[in-house]
Amino acid sequence: MQFEQIIYEKRDDGIAVITLNRPERMNAFTRVMLDEWYSALLDAHLDQAVRVVVVTGAGRAFCAGVDLSGGAIGLLDPQRTLVENRNFLRDTVQRIPRLVAQMDKPYIAAVNGPAMGAGMDMASMADIRFASTTARFGMTYVRVGLIPGDGGCWYLPRIVGMAKALELIWTGDIIDAEEALRIGYVSKVLPPEELMPYTLEFARRLAEGPAVAIQLAKRLAYRALHTDIDEALEAAQQAMLIAQMTEDAREGPRAFMEKRPPKFKGR
Repeated sequence: MQFEQIIYEKRDDGIAVITLNRPERMNAFTRVMLDEWYSALLDAHLDQAVRVVVVTGAGRAFCAGVDLSGGAIGLLDPQRTLVENRNFLRDTVQRIPRLVAQMDKPYIAAVNGPAMGAGMDMASMADIRFASTTARFGMTYVRVGLIPGDGGCWYLPRIVGMAKALELIWTGDIIDAEEALRIGYVSKVLPPEELMPYTLEFARRLAEGPAVAIQLAKRLAYRALHTDIDEALEAAQQAMLIAQMTEDAREGPRAFMEKRPPKFKGR
């Protein structure tokens, strides 16, 4: 597939990089970008050679949210009926969080600049966020009389806690990278020139690890948010049975005994 508004790169080291590529509009997304983003995510999800996915933005921004200059992609069209509008989010931007939720592979956001409104929601979908010192974050929906429509009210409380999430959602306040680090929204803040090298090196560490175990652990961690301890332990037992059957589970102890780095194959 040819891409116009994203750059999609599958590297030899098992890392796929999705770069939102409308720098002249601060990477605000359109229907075209959403279609391309979804296609890239689906390809990375299905390709067994891809072990880690990184998302970032071109230019000075990560994502400014929806692009309102070319029409109301994220808003109800007043010329259409309620019945016609009932799936407007489901059929556009919500495809991204639905697909991300199915991905067992690590999904990392390298937030290179402002992430506003739906752009912050897009960053919140990642398992881990690293930020440039130039990054800014804002749940700015309230400033235009709207609510988070693509998962922000689900993701943000799980990252920073309910009280802080509601504060950010209700006020639309913009926070800088250091405040995002302080509240636990991002894991690390780096100078702009160090953001992608650090992110790719971190992703490479994961890509070189036992892919099945990493993916199973991610699935268990997210499932544990919705289950009690007994269900979590039962799920862990089932996942352990799978992990123990992999070649990587034999390679790890063997490498330890031979005092050498393990060479995991992801199977």
